[in-house]
Amino acid sequence: MAMVDLKDFSLSELERELPQISAEKFRAKQIFSWIYQKGVFDFDRMTNLPAELRNKLKDKFFIIGFKLVKKSISRDQTQKLLMGLDDGNLIESVIIPADDRVTGCVSSQAGCKYACGFCASGASGFKRNLTCGEMMEQVLLIKCNSEGNKLTHIVFMGTGEPLDNYDNVLKVIRIINSKESLNIGQRRITISTCGLVPQIRKLAKEGLQVELSVSLHAADDLTRSRIMPINKKISIKRTDRGIKRIHQRYQ
Repeated sequence: MAMVDLKDFSLSELERELPQISAEKFRAKQIFSWIYQKGVFDFDRMTNLPAELRNKLKDKFFIIGFKLVKKSISRDQTQKLLMGLDDGNLIESVIIPADDRVTGCVSSQAGCKYACGFCASGASGFKRNLTCGEMMEQVLLIKCNSEGNKLTHIVFMGTGEPLDNYDNVLKVIRIINSKESLNIGQRRITISTCGLVPQIRKLAKEGLQVELSVSLHAADDLTRSRIMPINKKISIKRTDRGIKRIHQRYQ
């Protein structure tokens, strides 16, 4: 039987899952605390769980599945983590320390469909969306590799287009925002997009207070179309109109 990534589960989902292995649902909060608050990824070290349950968890779930291929550290202490997935794809995450904050930059896809001229993400084409668990693993490894295990902000600005992996990205945001997990405030979470207007409109209806960063990179459609192929489908005018409508709705 294939092992299941425990980080794919929200707290409520894990509460529903645990009875399948004859465990009380309150154990889900204990497991979340060990993983997300204490940074413990070994079931044997979760000492307030019964030994029988720890063995059942080891038989069914895994917590860490990535291989850290390379870690690069710049002079300003920014770190780039190159990680290998179990299917051979590579993704990157970045740790950005600045004054009293540490920002984690998370990838949402392996590769990218949008082939922006200034970005290396789409150079080899789109491979697949990352799962909730794979994005959560990046967040955990960012936290573990930052000085003092500090992590205050999250930006979805790594490999891929976050709004093209909409459901998984929104699930990750809700997990890291929850008080049982990392308790990172929504206003400290930013989604970067090349301008997928339908998804932006959908995001506006979610009731979240996350930040949105729209990458324009040019002031006119002719220039932007040369460097960002998405502009041929969703122009600056359409992007601007969509954002204005959202802004007006929430004023």
